[in-house]
Amino acid sequence: MLNRSFWQNRKVFVTGHTGFKGSWLALWLEALGADVTGYALDPPSEPNLFEQARVGECLRSIRGDIRDFEHLKSTMATCKPDVIIHMAAQSVVRHGYEEPVETYATNVMGTVHLLEAIRQLGRPCVVVNVTSDKCYENREWVWGYREHDAMGGHDPYSNSKGCAELVTSAYRDSYFPPDGLSRHGVALASARAGNAIGGGDWTANQLIPDLIRAFLGRRPCRIRSPSAIRPWQFALMPLHGYLLLCERLAEDGQRFASGWNFGPAETDARPVSWIADKLVTLWGEGASWTRDGAAHPAEAQLLRLDTSKARASLDWHPVLQLDQSLAWIVEWYHAFQAGADLQSLTRRQIERYEYLLQDHAERNGAEIRSPAAAPTPLLPIAEG
Repeated sequence: MLNRSFWQNRKVFVTGHTGFKGSWLALWLEALGADVTGYALDPPSEPNLFEQARVGECLRSIRGDIRDFEHLKSTMATCKPDVIIHMAAQSVVRHGYEEPVETYATNVMGTVHLLEAIRQLGRPCVVVNVTSDKCYENREWVWGYREHDAMGGHDPYSNSKGCAELVTSAYRDSYFPPDGLSRHGVALASARAGNAIGGGDWTANQLIPDLIRAFLGRRPCRIRSPSAIRPWQFALMPLHGYLLLCERLAEDGQRFASGWNFGPAETDARPVSWIADKLVTLWGEGASWTRDGAAHPAEAQLLRLDTSKARASLDWHPVLQLDQSLAWIVEWYHAFQAGADLQSLTRRQIERYEYLLQDHAERNGAEIRSPAAAPTPLLPIAEG
């Protein structure tokens, strides 16, 4: 469970707040009572969750590029953040093949700029750098990667995220060592998660947005790698991990300043075809998909994370099963199709998720620091 009192009026600086996960995070932080400043480029797609859920109403929104060091540093100096969550990134594998220089400049040098700005400003704070499950050297193992496994990546995007992890480690060792926390005041950790899914994702060349666009257009969706296995998780699951990690870093930065995996239950690492079939059934209306037989750049076929560390040390647990996640996603896009208030629905799904966290804590005897309110009445959910 999150400690709501920790977040009340806490100054939080979020990069990438106009993106899919960033928009979900901004709404959740606002609901927790945080004082949020976002720093990002314009929303990366049209349509986009940032505008659909009116996220700009909930925070101080600054348009900026993390490749612009001076602007980033001056914005952070004005914000005077207690917590920094770095999510700005070029996040698409296929775009990394098309624009490798942009990908490395954003994901690697953008991380350098953020950490260097923190170093130069000299202000005590908690920092979580969000990278990706693809940061690991992928050997197509059937078991999950653990936090001490080698960084790598065979394509520009994945490799850039491995580089971002190495940058984070180097800055932590060189400037923000955990055993020197009382001197420098910066508790720096990284968070590795991937395949976050949820309503409001319109990213190009991503499975669920591609499926939804095809369903809305009443045409079959062409899928590149139906047998590829991914650790699918609803976006609020890793976001909960990032928030928990921030709280723990503030409590004991020396103990928690390291890398952390956040991923679903092992049974929810499913093939692409399984996801497509489930969504076809949930959507109805003649939805369908077909295999895309064209040649495409190589992507990993098997990827899993071992989240034992987060479960044991953060008391973080994936509380939303994949079947239910897909039902929530279909609920969101059906609401979009019907012209419903998407900010209200997104907020209700956050409340619903907080209620699941509270229920899990009560059933497992965990400490509940600040109970979540009972969720507001829900829209009907299709059965998985």
